[in-house]
Amino acid sequence: MRSYIILIILVICISCSKADMREVVVYTSVDQVFSEPILKDFEKEKGIKVKAVYDVEAQKTTGLVNRLLAEKDRPKCDVFWNSEIIRTMYLKNKGLLAPYKSPSADDIPPQFKDRENYWTGFATRARILIYNTTMLKETELPKSIFDLTDPKWKGKVALGYPLLGTIATHVAALYIVPGQEKTEAYLKALKANDVLIVNGNSVSRDLVVEGKIPIAFTDTDDANVAIQSGKSVRIIYPDRDGIGTLLIPNTVALIKGCPHPEEGKILIDYLLSREVEKKLAFSESANMPVRDTVEKPPHVPAFSSIKSMQVDYYEVANNLEKATLFCQNLFIR
Repeated sequence: MRSYIILIILVICISCSKADMREVVVYTSVDQVFSEPILKDFEKEKGIKVKAVYDVEAQKTTGLVNRLLAEKDRPKCDVFWNSEIIRTMYLKNKGLLAPYKSPSADDIPPQFKDRENYWTGFATRARILIYNTTMLKETELPKSIFDLTDPKWKGKVALGYPLLGTIATHVAALYIVPGQEKTEAYLKALKANDVLIVNGNSVSRDLVVEGKIPIAFTDTDDANVAIQSGKSVRIIYPDRDGIGTLLIPNTVALIKGCPHPEEGKILIDYLLSREVEKKLAFSESANMPVRDTVEKPPHVPAFSSIKSMQVDYYEVANNLEKATLFCQNLFIR
């Protein structure tokens, strides 16, 4: 009898413990190797269990966005931590986000905050060119992405599918600067020059690292992983004398009708903290803090030191569908 009572007490205690355990569900397109340590630190510091769903390279962002759309009537996710910005804005337009003004965002520049507090940007990357230093001399390097249509680069350039993630965002931004007509002519010229279309930014990078091609489009986080590993590659921040380099921030947003809104807000506050920007800067992803006063390693430039492409992210979002359709017809069909 005594053993039976003890067993009942243990069951009750375990049940109560589970009931009292706080949790938050986050969907993130940030590479797991970079995002998971941040989320583990959050668990330790806040005592809130994190259930994370990660995306895969070949479906960057798009896979999670489609999942969120499918779950719209019964949300399972609390926080969307996106490695880019445009599809976060797309979710806002589709009515999937809830407004939240985080106190951690007070010192984040206005251009990285939604006007109605539906999302906040932080820890930016840049769309850059990566090149193999054993295959190209300094005097041979292109200064602009538009130089890559020259016949001397025929079959020597890689680009991830321009339908997903930061690649699609880059094309949509070009629809604004220098404009749709010039951008579509440029993309046609790239195709005519036998640009190699591959499954994502990391694949582009790996082809350059392996010496299979001399140069490729990618993001700074993918490039810096290779650089910090001692590979014979370097970064070009293109168009310093022209349209500038596109900067793409991480974004974080609260999902409308989410199951754990309070825990979601706590996670958002944490992700937008100066400490997390510092951690991402010192990680292999080498994200640039959007606050210049946040500590960073010497090899990570201040975002204000990069000539950035001057675009309105809202306009970029409005051009995404049109740009994606054009690229699908050009490169896929």
